[in-house]
Amino acid sequence: MNGKPLALLLAGTAPFLCLTNCKSREESAKKELKDSGYDLTPEAFFRAAESDDVKALDKLIANGIAADTKNADGDTALHAAAGAGMKKSASFLLDRKIPVDVTGAEGRTPLMVAVMRGTPEMVRYLISQKADPQKKDGQGYKPLMLAVREGRADMIGELAPYDREKLDDALLAASLEGKASVIDALTNYGASIYARMDDGRTPLMLAAQNGQIEAVDMLLEIGANRFSMDDEGRIAADIAREAGHEELALRLSEVPRKDEFALEEPADLGAEMLAKVVEKRAEPTNPESVKSKGLPSGTPVAGQGGGAAGTPPDEAAPAMLDGVVLESPEAGKNPPADAAKSPVVMRAYRQTDLPLRVESVKGEVATMRFSGGGVKEVPQGEAIPGTRLKVIRVQHRMRDLKDEGGATEVSVVEVEDTANGRKRELISGVESTAHDPLALVEDGQGRHFVARAGQKFRGADGTEYVVTAVRPNQMVIENRSKGEVITVPLRGPRG
Repeated sequence: MNGKPLALLLAGTAPFLCLTNCKSREESAKKELKDSGYDLTPEAFFRAAESDDVKALDKLIANGIAADTKNADGDTALHAAAGAGMKKSASFLLDRKIPVDVTGAEGRTPLMVAVMRGTPEMVRYLISQKADPQKKDGQGYKPLMLAVREGRADMIGELAPYDREKLDDALLAASLEGKASVIDALTNYGASIYARMDDGRTPLMLAAQNGQIEAVDMLLEIGANRFSMDDEGRIAADIAREAGHEELALRLSEVPRKDEFALEEPADLGAEMLAKVVEKRAEPTNPESVKSKGLPSGTPVAGQGGGAAGTPPDEAAPAMLDGVVLESPEAGKNPPADAAKSPVVMRAYRQTDLPLRVESVKGEVATMRFSGGGVKEVPQGEAIPGTRLKVIRVQHRMRDLKDEGGATEVSVVEVEDTANGRKRELISGVESTAHDPLALVEDGQGRHFVARAGQKFRGADGTEYVVTAVRPNQMVIENRSKGEVITVPLRGPRG
């Protein structure tokens, strides 16, 4: 061996042996990948991610493809997996330290791509991995608004709990764009059909303005009032006509029936509100495939001041409001998940607009504007033409406007429903409604109650609460012993 140590001779051959062995392994890996339908390219890496082929992803990374490789659009393989709904690929890539909120094309995260093209399961998985549902893409869209824009009604239930404050905005956008299935889903999870733009336009008005017939039909089906007026006194039919949608305007401009001027009480509306909630919960994922039947006949409804339906008032259970109490077939079966944070959860809101409003009062004469056009002067003591209402008193009054930092004089018209004797004050500058704002609420045992401002109730632990406000998208209650104010958001039947 010419006097050279064996170790030195072997050391000299090491690079050659490594080169040979490494090349052999690389060729073997290429062949194995080729046999699996892949080549050693970034394109193949993305294709493996979209196919949930974790073995191929592992081999491609082991042979030099970087886990954070981006395509020509700027997306990562995690974006590709998210869009294809491939959970195993997503998990594999997250384990390789790809950030869950890595941005790609148009500033979108994998969650956003999943919302637009993936599956609800993938959205749920990414959120469980701390993906941020509040992030905005390069155009300022959050995941919820992307779901609206893309018409992904199946995504609403996954995103609603993380963006409750924007559900009404999402509903207004869905109405403007005519996304009927999204409208239905949003209202199921807590968006309010009583939402308004700054100029008073409702979701129905926005759908009518853009000629969105399917959206108009959906909104009417779930309770939108075609006689609600915007700040200019226009109803949906007027707005549709102005936009050139004459046929739609005709469908919306029927003359109000006399019973649409009825003054109502919670006892009239509680069972109806509950029936709609139960019906929505009973519907399958695709609401078009099966029509549920709502409440079975004979579902008991208690009167004012009682306990649970069928029990005397002195046997009322905890968390019982001192108004209308309802029992549903599902009572006790599905208590709200966050009942510990609040003694009740708001499930529905009800506001019935009357097809008229007070314009002014002069002497003993009230000037009333009717939905769809027309102004009439009605003297005190006379019936309002075409309605079942009678003007029994007119006056001026100072009204405190907290939002505007002062008081102003308003016209007040007290009317009586001649069919049932109920009375109500209608005020200029304020939407005329047939009853006080109402909320359907659910307690920790899954029982349902009707609430309005001023009502008192006790929680399961005996704590006293009072309802201080009921609004289209939230109810405000006060813990009387602590003076603590709690805002209870509208969550909808499925929210």
